[in-house]
Amino acid sequence: MKNFLRKNWIDFVAVPIGLFVFVAPFVLIFLTSTKNAEESFQFDFSLGEEFLLWQNIKTVLATNDGIVIRAFINSTIITFISVVLIVIVSSMAAFVFSRRPGKWTTFANVMILAGLIVPPAIVPTIWVLQKLNLFKTMQGLIFIEVAYSAAFAILIYKSFISSIPKEIDEAAAMDGCTGFSLYRRIIFPLLMPVNVTIIVTTSVAVFNDFTNPLYFLPGNENATVQLTLFYFQSAYLTQYNLLFTDILLITIPPLIVFIIFNKKIVSGLTAGSVKG
Repeated sequence: MKNFLRKNWIDFVAVPIGLFVFVAPFVLIFLTSTKNAEESFQFDFSLGEEFLLWQNIKTVLATNDGIVIRAFINSTIITFISVVLIVIVSSMAAFVFSRRPGKWTTFANVMILAGLIVPPAIVPTIWVLQKLNLFKTMQGLIFIEVAYSAAFAILIYKSFISSIPKEIDEAAAMDGCTGFSLYRRIIFPLLMPVNVTIIVTTSVAVFNDFTNPLYFLPGNENATVQLTLFYFQSAYLTQYNLLFTDILLITIPPLIVFIIFNKKIVSGLTAGSVKG
């Protein structure tokens, strides 16, 4: 028993710390969202005199003519279209980079790495969007989300595609399956483990994005879920019970998705790292 404790003591220390770090904030958010305005200022792990969660949810959803509901619709549309484009564009680009080595491919790989390292330039990007008449539009924000997420997705796809034997391509070519048909009928179906990983990670990232909608999609009619937090806080008075209720509503959908697909995310990342 002593040997067991000596070998696994780090697990007994790390697991409680990890549970506290990840679970405690969510518990605090939930408890605060069940209180009234005065009790919410206490920030303690206790229930209020009345359980007001449902009343707070109705108040949040009715704020500013239902801006939270509009924000959920906007965020869902942006997330869905962005993720579909990221999966299609990134997997196709990774297929070309993996199967067509050359000088241009090397240059493209350098640019992809630069996309992960170089921070985005806000003002030049706004200028480009204005010239294309895409500033303050969902289409413009979708293009931004795809551009910012594509580099990571391409690297994951490229690593996984490199582990697929080229003999499969040669066998398909003998049957007349080449080019886009080879990608669509042979390669893409093999990418399902990585597709799940990319879909979950990018959808959570896009849905929870705060800075890009703030800069590139201003306006109440274009509000996304993260920007609705502004409506429950100010420099003089913050309604913490409503603020935390809004945070709770925003947190639940990505949390459920992550919990359901957690194992598939890990397996997809592991599969993509078999051969680089």
